Amino acid sequence: MSGRRWMAGLGVLCALLLADGVLAAGPWRANRANTPGWQWLTPAERLEHQARIRTFGDYDECVRYRLAHRQLVRERARASGQQLGRGRDDFCAHLPRREDGR
Repeated sequence: MSGRRWMAGLGVLCALLLADGVLAAGPWRANRANTPGWQWLTPAERLEHQARIRTFGDYDECVRYRLAHRQLVRERARASGQQLGRGRDDFCAHLPRREDGR
């Protein structure tokens, strides 16, 4: 393999690796691994949940939604004879809090 072809191949490989990193940093997506109660949501509710959590700019508003969502899926879990697992991530944590510390 000539030096030019090898360098071109290396360049393409680097570009693909960089593109993969950029694409991986796309919008956060709720899924069964990071959303407690995922299995008790309809496909439409899942899409709505994903869209809704991307819109929050206020920590308190986000927490209110998160608590209401957890209550909804907790009730659905109970109705099916199961128990809702604990959430792992606080998807509101990245949002700014009010100056009074809440």
